[in-house]
Amino acid sequence: MSGSYDDSVGVEVSSDSFWEVGNYKRTVKRIDDGYRLCNDLMNCIHERARIEKGYAQQLTEWAKRWKQLVEKGPQYGTVEKAWCAFVSEAEKVSELHLDIKGALMNEDFEKIKNWQKEAFHKQMIGGFKETKEADDGFRKAQKPWAKKLKEVEASKKAYHAACKEEKLATFREANSKADPALNPEQLKKLQDKVEKSKQDVQKTKEKYEKSLKELDNATPQYMENMEQVFEQCQQFEEKRLRFFREVLLEVEKHLDLSNIASYKNIYRELEQNIKAADAVEDLRWFRANQGPGMSMNWPQFEEYSGDLNRTLSRREKKKPADGVTLTGISQTGDQASQPNKHSSNLSVPSNTVQSVQSSYNPFEDEEDTGSTVSEKEDNKIKNVSSYEKNQSYPTEWSDEEPNNPFSSTDANGETNPFDEDTSLAVEVRVRALYDYEGQEQDELSFKAGDELTKTEDEDEQGWCKGRLDSGQVGLYPANYVELIQ
Repeated sequence: MSGSYDDSVGVEVSSDSFWEVGNYKRTVKRIDDGYRLCNDLMNCIHERARIEKGYAQQLTEWAKRWKQLVEKGPQYGTVEKAWCAFVSEAEKVSELHLDIKGALMNEDFEKIKNWQKEAFHKQMIGGFKETKEADDGFRKAQKPWAKKLKEVEASKKAYHAACKEEKLATFREANSKADPALNPEQLKKLQDKVEKSKQDVQKTKEKYEKSLKELDNATPQYMENMEQVFEQCQQFEEKRLRFFREVLLEVEKHLDLSNIASYKNIYRELEQNIKAADAVEDLRWFRANQGPGMSMNWPQFEEYSGDLNRTLSRREKKKPADGVTLTGISQTGDQASQPNKHSSNLSVPSNTVQSVQSSYNPFEDEEDTGSTVSEKEDNKIKNVSSYEKNQSYPTEWSDEEPNNPFSSTDANGETNPFDEDTSLAVEVRVRALYDYEGQEQDELSFKAGDELTKTEDEDEQGWCKGRLDSGQVGLYPANYVELIQ
């Protein structure tokens, strides 16, 4: 704003200063930005809450699946308890992460939402009341000074134009003196023009200096008014910044599980359960319950009994006692869609206990006939391989099933289901669904998944004749195999 003349004065030089006219709008825009930042922070917290919820659900599903596998698997004793404790840790941590999700949404998210609603007031015509008040305050503070600035710019422009005109007039007068063709009257006009332009320069200069002085005198008041409105905006923004800091500290407390006593207890208990695993104790338990420590009904001398000594046919041997449900059959992956992966339900009416003991159980080894039915079933369920954990099992066998290989319609037991009058069938390849241990010399033994050749179709008692890949020929229950497609 110098008063000296310069040819380059017409070039506009932009300024980024807050004091320039209109540059207060950045401060006003900050209010609108504050509202949007509240939305951004709420979205940020909402996304984190969804992550916490998803993680909690995954932990729960993982824990549920592995808890079932461990409980139904072959692991036993204190190591099983340690393994279950490791799985239970996920369930407990899942609950904590659900608590985090709830705190983020119900406390932090809602707190920001309510504060935003109280701090920013929308207008009917759009925008916020706080933004309009700040804009009006800056306009009012800047208006008098901006008016005087406009006068200064106008007087400066007039002064610079007069200086330019004076310079041209002086240049013409100097050239006219060297021109002999000009008469004295024309020369006098040029001299008068120079004199008049000098007077205009002086006049516009005085006006320019006067307007500039008035602007300088108005500047302190202008700065004071602008500072006052700016401080109001600063106070409003300070509230938002302090509020954000407060909310983020609360979020940090909700996310920091290390400060939660129950979180520390989870891993303290997990460590204790793992350290409590005792190999010696587990081996002692297994010896007592699954090994030489088990009780045994050793053979003793028995008096002759006509009922117990009568000859039983194959069909009577295979038929289970009434009221007994036999389970614990291992199955191949092809039958994974069927329900009842494991079952140890045994219903034995009191009036059939003796017949169960005297009947032949196809799931028992001949050497273990002295063990009780419940012990056999417990042993079967304990022997679950890692492969079997991922399989499902068919519905429990019962006498009502139409294809039950252990049922018989001949009460006298005189019909031999293996008579050679059965019709021959075309040889087909079949796959074993379950393990089967041959109970007599003319029966085959195989494991679930083994393949063999069926040489004769199923007879009325539910038995087929087949040949193993080793060449051995014998009988097997028809329900224990499936056709290979």
